[in-house]
Amino acid sequence: MIQNRIKKIVIPFDGSIHSKHAFNMALNLAQKYNSKLILVTCVEKINGSWYGKEFAPSYNKDVKRYKEKILRETSKLEEISKKKKIKTMTKIFVTDSIVEQILSFSKSNNADVIVMGSHGRSGIDKLILGSVANGVVQRSKIPVLVVR
Repeated sequence: MIQNRIKKIVIPFDGSIHSKHAFNMALNLAQKYNSKLILVTCVEKINGSWYGKEFAPSYNKDVKRYKEKILRETSKLEEISKKKKIKTMTKIFVTDSIVEQILSFSKSNNADVIVMGSHGRSGIDKLILGSVANGVVQRSKIPVLVVR
């Protein structure tokens, strides 16, 4: 029975409108299947040789501001979940690979499904860095629901 299978839902969350739509879809699934939601935000580490060490202090401040912004946003989402009696938590990682972090976190936490937005980054960033959603879909061993 599928009802017993969807216990944990991982939602990669970057604050974009697409990740907010993914949260809403995941919340609907969680209500239906009494699942736990885990919001996962990943910040890519800088490579010292590429960016240069002189950018590290600025990068660290930007990461701190981004984490604070994400925590403000995810706390609102956690409140929405709480009102609907859905357990929700947030995890933030600084990582070498966003795709790898999402996949390894999902595996180590026995997630049953990943619900994510179709796009987060846009423009030139997307061209340079590739699509996180595509990377997760291509490599995930569990179902991935991509939300537009």
